[in-house]
Amino acid sequence: MWNGTMMDSETTCPCECGLPYAEHCQKIHVAGAGLGVSAEQLMRARYSAYVLHLRPFLLESWHPDTRPVVLEFDQNIEWIGLEIIDTVAGGALDTSGVVEFRARFTRSGEPLELHERSSFAQVDGRWLYIDGE
Repeated sequence: MWNGTMMDSETTCPCECGLPYAEHCQKIHVAGAGLGVSAEQLMRARYSAYVLHLRPFLLESWHPDTRPVVLEFDQNIEWIGLEIIDTVAGGALDTSGVVEFRARFTRSGEPLELHERSSFAQVDGRWLYIDGE
């Protein structure tokens, strides 16, 4: 389970891709939001950023038209896992994409799940999160 913990180079990435964090989402977090990735990769990096409480990355990867002014983290949430259900478009040649996912977590010990279809747009070569339903 994850709750804003720091990670070392050997720790498996929170996005459940099977790779170490240093070989996957950390590279996206360091390179800058949405650069050289697909919509699905950005979604995975955003999930990992929520797990690790990387507020600057989350705000930078959010489309300016829908970006919140303030982003707070619920300290009672522990992230358990991520499942990608479907991806529509969102590749290098696309201008938009949709990623459907299920994120499992607990809040104060109660098991919960976030099921969302996230919309993304590619703007100036960067993928940005727009919103979810």
